[in-house]
Amino acid sequence: MSDEHVTLSEELKEWLLNDPFPRLLGVEIVELKPGYSRVRLKVTEQMTNIHGITHGGVIFTVADVAFGTASNSRGVPAVGINMNISYLKKSAPGDELVATAREENLTRHTGLYRITVENQRGELVAVASGLVYRRSRQKET
Repeated sequence: MSDEHVTLSEELKEWLLNDPFPRLLGVEIVELKPGYSRVRLKVTEQMTNIHGITHGGVIFTVADVAFGTASNSRGVPAVGINMNISYLKKSAPGDELVATAREENLTRHTGLYRITVENQRGELVAVASGLVYRRSRQKET
């Protein structure tokens, strides 16, 4: 059965939407399905660095939220163990950043994701890759 036809449970959706830090910044989940997530953030003046451009930490956070929601979208708890990002184009206040995470490889214990961050014009702002450790559903003792 193809993942396009699998729907996430309401409980899982609620859990993924209830992440405090992304909510504080205003990150919105646009699309979510197993192994895939697309999120959006409007850049404000408070999200800039000393050069007046979008802070790298903000761009990283948008990528990380897409990564985290995609990697947890199958209902198996997943925690990031590595993430690398390359910044390709500057961003500024007023820009809308859209991060898309796609599952590239999935095993019982790990998942590899490719994440792109684009601006509202579809220009590539950053590219990242992230690796997660997938925990067992059972509590460890």
